[in-house]
Amino acid sequence: MAKPVVDYDLCIGCGSCAELCPEVFEMRDDKAWVIGPDKCNTCDCEEAVNACPESAIKLE
Repeated sequence: MAKPVVDYDLCIGCGSCAELCPEVFEMRDDKAWVIGPDKCNTCDCEEAVNACPESAIKLE
């Protein structure tokens, strides 16, 4: 299963990923952090990737 990765240089801290997948992402210091890389089964990580306005999240 692919795991989410955040490019911190691109992240603008909008928080959409944390709203869509709170068990996978959290906001820290105005950036998204992956806290549960193996928990994409609890939400739709692909939706979080697509919702990111700066394309800062990738599934690898």
